[in-house]
Amino acid sequence: MLSRLLPDRDMSEIPENFLPIESIGIEDIDNLFESKRFSQHASQAIDQLITYLGDRSTRGLALTDPAGIRAAVTRLTRGGQTSDTAEHDRKLLEIVDLYLRTGIQVYSPGYMGRQFSGPFPVTAVVDMVSAIATQPASFYEAGALPCVVERVMSEEFNRFLGFPSDRFTMFTTSGGSLANLTALLAARGRRYPQAWGEGMGETDCCPAIAVSSDVHYSITRAAGILGIGENRLVRLPLDHARRITPAGAREALDAAAARGLDVFCIVANAGSTSFGAIDPLDELADMAAERGIWLHVDGSHGGSLIVSDRLRPRLAGLNRADSLTLDAHKTMFVPAACTLLFYRDRDQATAAFRQEASYVFENTSDVYSEYNSADRNFECTKRPMIMSLWALWAMYGRTAIAEKLEALCDMTRKAHGILSVAPDFVPLHLPETNILCFRYLPNEQLSPKALGALQTEIRSRVRARGRFFISKVDIDGVSALRLVLMNHRITTDHIRQMLDEVRAVALTIREEFPQSEEI
Repeated sequence: MLSRLLPDRDMSEIPENFLPIESIGIEDIDNLFESKRFSQHASQAIDQLITYLGDRSTRGLALTDPAGIRAAVTRLTRGGQTSDTAEHDRKLLEIVDLYLRTGIQVYSPGYMGRQFSGPFPVTAVVDMVSAIATQPASFYEAGALPCVVERVMSEEFNRFLGFPSDRFTMFTTSGGSLANLTALLAARGRRYPQAWGEGMGETDCCPAIAVSSDVHYSITRAAGILGIGENRLVRLPLDHARRITPAGAREALDAAAARGLDVFCIVANAGSTSFGAIDPLDELADMAAERGIWLHVDGSHGGSLIVSDRLRPRLAGLNRADSLTLDAHKTMFVPAACTLLFYRDRDQATAAFRQEASYVFENTSDVYSEYNSADRNFECTKRPMIMSLWALWAMYGRTAIAEKLEALCDMTRKAHGILSVAPDFVPLHLPETNILCFRYLPNEQLSPKALGALQTEIRSRVRARGRFFISKVDIDGVSALRLVLMNHRITTDHIRQMLDEVRAVALTIREEFPQSEEI
């Protein structure tokens, strides 16, 4: 058969991994599904994970040369077929070990750089169950429990969100980027219902979206995908804390209207990715209501503050949004991806899509189809991502999430205090969430370009050392260092040790590039 597919090639020229394989037989394949084999493999992996979880060392990132990882992956991939079960066990051991050694150490107190959380371990157990007991969650008949759980959890969250109980809806999506795109599609559909069938080219106006100048890139992508165009994003001005200024927003919206732009949606942040900033949601809701504009809140990072009685007031006005994105895999500490997308009016969610597919959609509704979410989102085969969050909530209530989140926000404020009294650092804002941006300031005066280059080089060298993992962000064209505290085990001692690491690296850089504007 292979020679007929490749008649002009000598079989010796075909790479080894493309050569025909020896049949192992359906009985041997069936053995791979035996519960005993699964138990052996699961127990082996769990032992490795227990060691991983028990490691309290300060090691934020083990950044490995891609060539080394590629060599290991290639060796494991092309290692040859064998019926030796001991060899299978060894390979799995090596695969899991490679996975754990080369990734971000999310449970280490040295990990301070990204929004990926170290999930509550029990949620990983439920995730494993979901992986084995396949229950796609877009249709009730395929995933009855996940579909019902989504409904119950939506009601739990709405106790704190405050949407109209008889009108709102919530469903899960695979990540905040997809949720943001889905919400903007609904916003477009409300203003331009003909766009689904006829496209945006048939509109007589110039549709536009108003966004924070620190908007997440998924929004700019969505503007392109939806046919709005990135050039029709109306950038709303920010204050010193990187929050939209209401007065500036009004001026920008008026100016956009004067240019002939039809702004149909405002996108606000509830915890911006760069700064953790929370926009003035009440004032923006007023503007949206006055002008008949959809208000979408990207709360991918900070929306989870609603589960904390102490932190919830920071989200005042959130209940007035038309839609809300919330990433549970960030600040609710469950496995990725698990994003919750809320709508004030469920009819708007359904109206966003038009589809005919008799193999999944029914023309009539019944008690089962009322729990389907496929008619409101992009996904058909959707992982039952809600199950891990539900298990955590069912076992511990919202307390475990709220108290961990409060501890992280408190530690971020303490880090701000430490930076404020350090003569060689400057914090750039009072943190509203668990994100804090700052800069190292050397003794000598540097131009903005050189100062930004210094921060970038500091970050690269700290990352290369591997003890701490911090990130960077550009603020008004000048780079800054960025902390995202996701581990409740981080203490003020760890913060001070990280700053000492930055100082040591910065000293080395300045010795290598004395008086240089080009770091």
